[in-house]
Amino acid sequence: MAALAHSLAPWFGRAVRGLEALQPLALLLARLYVAQAFFLSGLTKLRDWDTTLALFTDEYHVPLLPPAWAAVAGTAGEVVLPALLGLGLGGRFAALGLSVVNVVAVISLAEIAPAALQQHLLWGTLLLWVVLWGPGRWSADACWAARLSS
Repeated sequence: MAALAHSLAPWFGRAVRGLEALQPLALLLARLYVAQAFFLSGLTKLRDWDTTLALFTDEYHVPLLPPAWAAVAGTAGEVVLPALLGLGLGGRFAALGLSVVNVVAVISLAEIAPAALQQHLLWGTLLLWVVLWGPGRWSADACWAARLSS
């Protein structure tokens, strides 16, 4: 058994290094995927503000905020935070902020379709990746950190 483990160790090490090399790409794709979904939602709200206000008044029941304030805060969060997330600028902050928007979106709906809930869970998981591991090497945060250290 020890001989098998010894012979597999180099292969395992190469496999781990190969997977770790994919981490910046995975984090970039996760950031862009979630950012696009929220940004497009924010643009939809901006395009028809009267409908947005009506939705926040009648359908979305955001706790603790009056509907007009919730509409402004939610729309601002869906426009500004995805831009930051996509760039990886303040990546953890943007991911945390979008996590709040994501959770509020789920709890503010009286009924949510199972497919929609699954989508929100996926977004939440991808945002958690960015919160835990940062936006990755391919981000404005990493570029900024490299400049500060040199």
